[in-house]
Amino acid sequence: MAHEIDDAERAARAAHLKERIYLTFAALAVVITLSSHGHPTAGESAATLIVTVLGTLLAVFTADLVSHLVVHGRLFTRAELRHAVGSSFGALSTVVLPFIFLGVAALDVWSTEAALRASAIALLASLIVIGWVAVRRIPLTWFQRLIALGAEAALGLAVIGLQVLAHG
Repeated sequence: MAHEIDDAERAARAAHLKERIYLTFAALAVVITLSSHGHPTAGESAATLIVTVLGTLLAVFTADLVSHLVVHGRLFTRAELRHAVGSSFGALSTVVLPFIFLGVAALDVWSTEAALRASAIALLASLIVIGWVAVRRIPLTWFQRLIALGAEAALGLAVIGLQVLAHG
């Protein structure tokens, strides 16, 4: 079984995972929407995705700042600011593959539709990996972990289903 972690470490891990989940769901929604709206180019798709990604990251960072103000009655210290920036903008790693896929499409190796489909698959897989990272050190049975990961995968599929329903 994994070693015990203290509450501060657990909170730091939760913050990192939370931002990655938010960003991945936002990117997944945009990728699915782009897939169902005409025939955007790889450049248009990448531009839309980068605006969404940056907007989501800034919104999450702003929420962290405001909640910190409310809880602590002060601005971040330097260490807290470093942690908040790292936590928010460290989530960019979850959306690297969609940009690579769209870059491949821009080079005419793939179609934009194929790049968007591959991006949706990669983002859904990313949600499952994020879920695994979240539960791997928690003392749960394998069945409880399976339920947690299955629920997260089901939510990802629900996002895809709702986007297709709304825009299909």
